[in-house]
Amino acid sequence: MDKPFLIRVFGKAGCDKCKTLNQRLDKLLAKPEWKAFDKQYCDVLTEEGLVPFCEAECINPQRIPAMLICQYDQVGSEYVPMANAEMGKPDALCAASKLYHYLGLQTDYSATGKGVLSPKMIASVMLQALENADMAPEKTS
Repeated sequence: MDKPFLIRVFGKAGCDKCKTLNQRLDKLLAKPEWKAFDKQYCDVLTEEGLVPFCEAECINPQRIPAMLICQYDQVGSEYVPMANAEMGKPDALCAASKLYHYLGLQTDYSATGKGVLSPKMIASVMLQALENADMAPEKTS
């Protein structure tokens, strides 16, 4: 384990939205405030990517690209999906893109979601992961 959190990104080859999500995450992860996170890309068209996608059990294959935030479990020596502590609570920013049981996002292709996972949405769920683990940065006024 290098970092306390791992973001599993589910995408596929030739998907422009998947490329965009990866680029947005890379840009965020380059900032010091997100140093606790690492990223793993899972191409669902390969066995290596399909296995973690199936194990996630919460992402609609019609809503790729998607991302799932995992936290390192010292006991099991593996990364496990983080529960969504705000399950069922409306989220004005992420709306229907936010996963229900676990902390993450999937693409909402409806007219409302427009097929966009914005940097603000991504940062929002990353911050929620830090807050759930009591690792959030101190807020200054």
